[in-house]
Amino acid sequence: MGTLVEEILSRKAGREVRAGEIALVDVDYMMTHDNTTPLAIEAWKRIGKPILDKDRIVVHFDHAYPPPNVAAAAAQKGIVDFLKKQEIFNFYRQGICHQVMIEEGFVTPGRVIVGGDSHTNTYGALGALAVGFGSTDIGVAWATGKTWLKVPQTISIRLKGATQKGVYAKDVMLHIVGSIGMNGATYKSMEFSGPYIDSLAMHDRIVFSNISTEAGAKCGLIAADDVTSDFLENHTYAKGPWEKTRPVDPQYEREVEIDVSSLSPQVACHPSVDNVKPIGEIAGLPIDEVFIGGCTNGRYEDLEIAASILKGRRVNRFTRTIITPASQKIFDKAMESGLTKIFHEAGCFTTATGCGACIGRHGGVLAPGERSFTTMNRNFIGRMGSPEAEIYLGSPAAAAATALEGKITDPRTIRSQHV
Repeated sequence: MGTLVEEILSRKAGREVRAGEIALVDVDYMMTHDNTTPLAIEAWKRIGKPILDKDRIVVHFDHAYPPPNVAAAAAQKGIVDFLKKQEIFNFYRQGICHQVMIEEGFVTPGRVIVGGDSHTNTYGALGALAVGFGSTDIGVAWATGKTWLKVPQTISIRLKGATQKGVYAKDVMLHIVGSIGMNGATYKSMEFSGPYIDSLAMHDRIVFSNISTEAGAKCGLIAADDVTSDFLENHTYAKGPWEKTRPVDPQYEREVEIDVSSLSPQVACHPSVDNVKPIGEIAGLPIDEVFIGGCTNGRYEDLEIAASILKGRRVNRFTRTIITPASQKIFDKAMESGLTKIFHEAGCFTTATGCGACIGRHGGVLAPGERSFTTMNRNFIGRMGSPEAEIYLGSPAAAAATALEGKITDPRTIRSQHV
């Protein structure tokens, strides 16, 4: 009987565990990508034991793929050679690891998944306990199939009300991070619930779990429900039945209740993700690059919102506007539905799927003095290229409106079916 994270870990550990205890648990899947796999390989080699279960290892190329330089190409060749030698076949090159993990059915409620990426928290939207790990711990899990976790305290975030037109899940979550601070949930579990969460489709729920990382959270969880089941059955290759773990008489460290009804579009301003302001306070700030993509808002529904604003219009000629679908599946759907044509006619540039400009290595690197408005989750100094550039975070609607005007723009000022 406990919070959602306590309930999941108790089932996996085979005994009741509570916040502060150490739980040793079996890991269902261990995920790494082109940046973190080489370090995991080195850690595993130092252990000197064989891989316990190759089918539980999942490797993605997404951070710099196709490789933009010789160093990246050489690193990826080394990974491929390792995968061939070890006969590891869960290997994907079709978009951002977090999106592909969900699409391919690795993420289901109640599972424990560790990932060599800080935004592994994303899978918590489907009721899975997913945690970002260092590569050394990933290498240990390859050899043992297990990991240990200190059971985190839980902050309950209960959301009620309905957002106004033009205000999205991204705005709500940025408001939360701005309220509790970028260290406000360090090593905590953020448990999202309430009528507003219940009303959301999966692509919106994912925003909350994904950005929980930016508040320092160990995980960001939403209890599985019928929305989760419908999504898994109709949009992924996952196979049921699902283990719909829920909190039972939970004792929270802190409870926060927010009525989202009065919120306006929000922006996380340079230079930190908790420097959040209503968009009206910074509207008019000139922007050099708009990037719509990332593991936060690179999904089809996000592209659909942006396209509804851009359709029949042209982006500002001096604001390069980059669209990067989170996965090839999303890219294909955008092509088939005509979204890609809308983007191109508006003057946008569509890139290959993956992390793209978000990590500042390719696909939209910022020059010194440039300013970007993006749908990603992180605006650390130097994240997208030059440390002398500035990054502002907002919703896909705000990004599209900003691209049109060449300056930060409230999407509610642009007539569209979505705002």
